[in-house]
Amino acid sequence: MTESINKKRGTNMDQEKTTEVEAAVFRRLLAHLDANKDVQNIDLMILANFCRNCLSKWYMAEAKELGESVDYDQAREIVYGMPYSEWKDKHQLEATPEQLAQFESKQSS
Repeated sequence: MTESINKKRGTNMDQEKTTEVEAAVFRRLLAHLDANKDVQNIDLMILANFCRNCLSKWYMAEAKELGESVDYDQAREIVYGMPYSEWKDKHQLEATPEQLAQFESKQSS
């Protein structure tokens, strides 16, 4: 599957190199999110329709596809770089009424 995706995208990387690049991009995304803790999950959901919790769920699902067992708390710790409860206490703000309204509006459209 990866090889056909690479051909569609115009790259000639083999599957191993593609996996290395994708893994590096994922690590870079996590580092970027970690460096921008002020960007709240609700903001990500409004703008991009995914958040850190979505990444955690995707991580857990892909691990399962590969026969590995990663629970939701473990996946969130990988994505957040610390236990979720700690991240939430340190960095998560209460969503504003405006943010909630934007989120609800996006969900209903």
